[in-house]
Amino acid sequence: MKKSPLLDMHNDNSGFKLWYTGKIRSRNGVGIIVDKEWKKDVVDVRRVGDRIIVLKLVVGQDTFNVISGYAPQVGLAEHFKVKFWEDLEGVLQDIPQGEKVFLGGDLNGHVGSVARGFEGVHGGFGLGEMNGEGKSILEFSEALDLSIANTWFKKREEHLITYKSGGTCSQIDFFLIRKSDRFLPYQEV
Repeated sequence: MKKSPLLDMHNDNSGFKLWYTGKIRSRNGVGIIVDKEWKKDVVDVRRVGDRIIVLKLVVGQDTFNVISGYAPQVGLAEHFKVKFWEDLEGVLQDIPQGEKVFLGGDLNGHVGSVARGFEGVHGGFGLGEMNGEGKSILEFSEALDLSIANTWFKKREEHLITYKSGGTCSQIDFFLIRKSDRFLPYQEV
């Protein structure tokens, strides 16, 4: 059995650290790789099943919660999807309001190219048409006061694509942040 280079990363001399949850050679699993400069700043790691991992970093006066999530695919039973979104909601609700949130994940939904009623959540620069799972992402984000960061910047279509299969291109990977963190402190709104 050949080992994944990612799973061996913590044993090499690169200085990077991988935190992972999931089973080797199985479905699901997520991880977060941290540069050697930031390893010392990680104060907590929380694994929620095999689809969610949270690293808490304290850098100076700020606390950052970096979350990696992998939503169940279209076609999986509804109870898997409900469990994932409930688990993710629980993780986010446990994070104090003054701490930063960076959620990056394969959320397996299409939020579409325009905001369509989700103007505070969707920046209007997505890809394709919204599907049911994408609407769930938007509703989830709205309910938890999050914004889908990678829909707020105009990019060429080929730079929006995060998944290709059988000639189909889509955007299913997203970065969610708190709406209050969408602007830089010195930026005029």
